[in-house]
Amino acid sequence: MKKPAAKVSPGRTSSARAATPPDGHAQEEAILVLQGGGALGAYQAGVFESLAKACCEPSWVAGISIGAINAALIAGNPAAQRVTRLREFWDLVSSALRSPMLGASTTATAREALNESHASQVMMFGVPGFFKPRFPPAPFQPTGSLEAISYYDTSPLAATLEQLVDFDRINSGAVRLSVGAVNVRTGNFEYFDSAKQTLDVRHIMASGALPPGFAPVEIDGEHYWDGGLVSNTPLQYVLDQPGQRRRVVFQVDLFAARGALPRTLGEVTEREKDIRFSSRTRLNTTNEMDRQVISQAAQRLIAKLPPALRNDPDVLALSRIRCESAVDVVHLIYRSKHYESQSKDYEFSRLSMQEHWDAGRADMAHTLHDPRWLQRERSAHGVHVFDLNSDKPFST
Repeated sequence: MKKPAAKVSPGRTSSARAATPPDGHAQEEAILVLQGGGALGAYQAGVFESLAKACCEPSWVAGISIGAINAALIAGNPAAQRVTRLREFWDLVSSALRSPMLGASTTATAREALNESHASQVMMFGVPGFFKPRFPPAPFQPTGSLEAISYYDTSPLAATLEQLVDFDRINSGAVRLSVGAVNVRTGNFEYFDSAKQTLDVRHIMASGALPPGFAPVEIDGEHYWDGGLVSNTPLQYVLDQPGQRRRVVFQVDLFAARGALPRTLGEVTEREKDIRFSSRTRLNTTNEMDRQVISQAAQRLIAKLPPALRNDPDVLALSRIRCESAVDVVHLIYRSKHYESQSKDYEFSRLSMQEHWDAGRADMAHTLHDPRWLQRERSAHGVHVFDLNSDKPFST
């Protein structure tokens, strides 16, 4: 009978057996996993700022879409310059929509209208250093061309990445970088991984080529779209890769899977987008829990078998089920403010960018100082999930 999936709550752990804690942080591998979400990606930059301040530099960064861009900015710069490069990027892409400071009396309705105005400007004029409208527009471009199947030109992003990211550093292996994209022809999900191949600006661009806004990116004869079309988080890819040390995975999501019943058609659109692009982090971690339980049970069963059965094909198949070290998943989720709508992922105003950055910085700092994190048991096996901001109220 199948073991029921474990219910994960803040600070809750699942482990198939007790284990002796390792010596400490030296035996941990820190991994940063970044979801896609457009303008909301400034939240991830704030998260990283708090991580860097705590001297918790990742050895591996994986991302999808805007998460791939943030990941490249981190992996493609020395530790002392990473926050600076993130700030340069986010200041650039929010430079066209500088809003006056709003007073405490500003209503949610007024702020929502302001945000919608900013989002409309982005749709009409694009984002500095990121994308610009095609001219002539797609319907007037030659049929069959990449220009004919996308509304915006992303050559500004290529120039920005070439300026802010050192791809030689990425390919040196100092920090592993993995980004996900979808093969347009086959529909298959594919990861470009600096541990397995040489990466350049095309791989980052491909991970963020969301249709029909952006054209697919050609790499070695194949064309790729945004990885968020299949899965908006690289968490499962990270968990599937073999590792020797216990892992601490900081999973930063920009869309919340949970939310209230919509009250208007506008809220329906926003809620649909949240559900579609949420990361299914709970599903990934529950599957990993089940896999570790099965793996450890298989190893114990094999040890009980008589020698005559050790070479049985079924036993050999069971023995190949890998048994990983422990995984701590620190889950941070951006919580939308009440005045944010379905346009929140393409509303690139300076005001909203700074709010998102500040929220990420505060949430990560809260997590790193939470007693449930500071006093966690560093066991050698099992999956442990920490969602330590879930008990905080939603932003207003």
